[in-house]
Amino acid sequence: MSLKISIIVATYNSSKTIRSCLDSIFNQNYSNIEINLIDGKSSDNTLDIVKNYNRKIPIKIISEEDNGIYDALNKGIYSSIGDVIGFVHSDDILASSTIFSEIIKKISLENFDGVYGDLQYVDFDKTDKVIRNWKSCDFNDKLLKKGWMPAHPTFFLKKAVYDKHGSFNLNYSISSDYDFMIRVLNDNSLKFCYLPRVISKMRVGGSSNRSLKNILKKSREDYIIIKKNKVGNFITLVRKNLLKINQYF
Repeated sequence: MSLKISIIVATYNSSKTIRSCLDSIFNQNYSNIEINLIDGKSSDNTLDIVKNYNRKIPIKIISEEDNGIYDALNKGIYSSIGDVIGFVHSDDILASSTIFSEIIKKISLENFDGVYGDLQYVDFDKTDKVIRNWKSCDFNDKLLKKGWMPAHPTFFLKKAVYDKHGSFNLNYSISSDYDFMIRVLNDNSLKFCYLPRVISKMRVGGSSNRSLKNILKKSREDYIIIKKNKVGNFITLVRKNLLKINQYF
C-alpha cells in the first residue's frame, strides 16, 4: 500500500490565495493524501471558499484562535494520521503536479526519513515572476555550522520523525522552524535526501521578513537557537544571513 501524505495548510484571512494553494494540492498525480486545514478564526470568506470547494480530497478543518503560526502547525501535526507530513501554507503553491509522487518515491523506495528541495519566492500577484531562488544542496552536518538550512516549506518528513523529536517550540515566534530543523538534522540516525528541483513557490511577504523589527527579532531567536543546539556561534548567524544574498542573483 502506498504511503499517505498529510498536508498541513495554515490559513488566516487567506481568501486571496487559498484557491491557488488548494488547486496545486488537488492537481497532484499522487492521490493518497489527507489535508488538515488549520484556520486562525478568519474574518474574511476563507472558510466559505474551502467548504464550498469542488474537491476530490476530504479536508479536515480546525478553525479556532491560536497563538501564532507555529501553534497552528502543531495542531496540524497532532491531527495528522499520514505516514509523511508536509506543509503547504495558504500563500504557497506546489511547483508541479509530480511533487508528492517524487517525494514518496524517495522515502518509500530509498528509505529516506526526510526529503527537501528548492524554494522560489514569487511576486504576490504574478506567481511566474521569481523574486528569489533558495537553492539547496546535499546535506552534511558540517553545513549547519556554516549557517546552512533547507527551506522549511520544502521539508517533508516521516511522521515517525515528529513522534521522536516533537513539534515546534512556541517559545520562538519567528524561528521555531529553524530550531526544529536543527534538532532533526542533528540526529545522525536519520537519512535525508535533497531533491534537486523547485518544490514550492512562496508569495513574498512571510511573517519573518515584513519589517526591520521582525528581522532583528528573527536574528535574536536564530542566535539563541544556534547556541542552544551547539551548532556554532555568532559567525554562524552572520553566514546564515549572508547566504540569502546569493538567492537574489
